[in-house]
Formats: sequence, C-alpha cells, structure tokens
Amino acid sequence: MNVGKEEDPELPKSVLRHLEPNEKVLFSIKKKISMEKPKWLLITGRRIIYLDEKVFGRYDLKAIPYQKLEQVTVKLGIMSSEFIIEGEENITLKLGWMNKEEARKAINAIKDALNAIAVEPVSIGVNKGLTSETWVLNKPKEFITRTMPAYHAQSVREEEDPLEKLKKLKELYDMGVISQEEYEEKRKKLLDEI
Repeated sequence: MNVGKEEDPELPKSVLRHLEPNEKVLFSIKKKISMEKPKWLLITGRRIIYLDEKVFGRYDLKAIPYQKLEQVTVKLGIMSSEFIIEGEENITLKLGWMNKEEARKAINAIKDALNAIAVEPVSIGVNKGLTSETWVLNKPKEFITRTMPAYHAQSVREEEDPLEKLKKLKELYDMGVISQEEYEEKRKKLLDEI
C-alpha cells in the first residue's frame, strides 16, 4: 500500500490527523478482533505507527521514528505469532494479534522502509525450529540516512553558508528526524544569519 495523507479513505481519521505533510503510508495491517474496534499497524517512510481504536472516538496511538527504532522481533509459533517492536527510551510494542503471513509481511515492510533511507543495508536474521520461527531485524549501529553526508560532519557544518544549512534542516524535518518546533526554532536562527 503506497498512499499519501489524503489519498486513502480506508485509513482512520485518527491516523490521518497524526501523519506529517508528505508522509506516505507504505504498508498497513488492520485487524478486528471479535467485537472490538480495529487495531492498526502502519509502516510509513518515517516511522512505525500503532493505533488501537476504542469506542466513542477514543484511541491509543504510539509511533516510533526509525531513528529511535532498535529491534523488531517476530516469533511465529504453530497457533499464534508475537510481533515485538523495541525502541529507545524503553519503548516496546507487543502485538499478538497478527497471523504468521501478516507478521512476515510487516517485518519485511519495515526492512524495506529502513533500506530506503539507510546507508548501511538492513538484514533480517531467521532462526527456524521444528515448531517455531523467530525473525529479528536490528537497526544498523551507524544509522546515517542517504540525505545526510557522513563525512566531516562537524567541520563542514561550520563552513556551510546559512542557505545550505536551511536546506539540510528542511530535509531533516521532512524525514521526521526533528519536530516542527525544533525546525521552526532552528530556521529562525538561520534566517537571522542571512
């Protein structure tokens, strides 16, 4: 699924409200368990979003940007699967409602999204037993995105003109690395330098 913020009427309004401008949903899984409202796992170009819809318009939404992602583990058993997303700051999401095929597709979608922006390729380790499989995706230790130069980072920043710094700041904001508040604060400082 490759959709923009306003292109997919199937996505719940609670998710559309939280998507950044130009943030595209690359993959999504919607699961309705018995009489409950649906649960969603969405993989965007910037982050992983988990949405648990509740009655009366309430919901729980958790998002882990790829920069804060540490590991994704999928444990596939005979009867069920467990999908675990771990991030910095003790953020852990455990999703036990996916079937095996959905879990495999989701971890591969995360791998593809990370590979689209990471310099170092991301891989998945698989441990297959008689009755179970465990898939583990670890984010590379050096997670430098393709849009950010990896050489002489500090010395180059000091020598760059403010317009170049503005362009790079906008790229960081568009990728979701910095918040809107951080972007506005830094942008104002750079504009003062011009």
